[in-house]
Amino acid sequence: MSLTVDDRLLEKARQGEVDDASFVACVRDSLPYAWEVVTGVVARMRDGGIGFADNQTPPPDEQARGQLLRVLASDSMRGALERHFGVRLAFQNCHRVAAFDLAAEGGIARYEKFISPRAQLLNQSPELVDC
Repeated sequence: MSLTVDDRLLEKARQGEVDDASFVACVRDSLPYAWEVVTGVVARMRDGGIGFADNQTPPPDEQARGQLLRVLASDSMRGALERHFGVRLAFQNCHRVAAFDLAAEGGIARYEKFISPRAQLLNQSPELVDC
């Protein structure tokens, strides 16, 4: 299961749309490691002044790795986090999470370079074969 959903939120979803704030709170509470990584990358992106930051530290265990995979592989979770933080997120090799400010100077080009096949190939290493 990707998320731990309390009964009130589940009932709200059964009756209609769920607002981003409630959904983001559910993601935050259900996937704390993924939340920590994403919020850390976003904070470094904002502090760095260049409109980009990434995380290259592998997760401490498979449970943490699974959290990153779930949050970034889900269109709804990833989209909600991008809207919440006002960034574009990208992902490589089961742990390299990056945040981009597309409005920053060179932001779109930096993002496109990061998500390119070339960047994916250059970011490979033997220790990441089984990630």
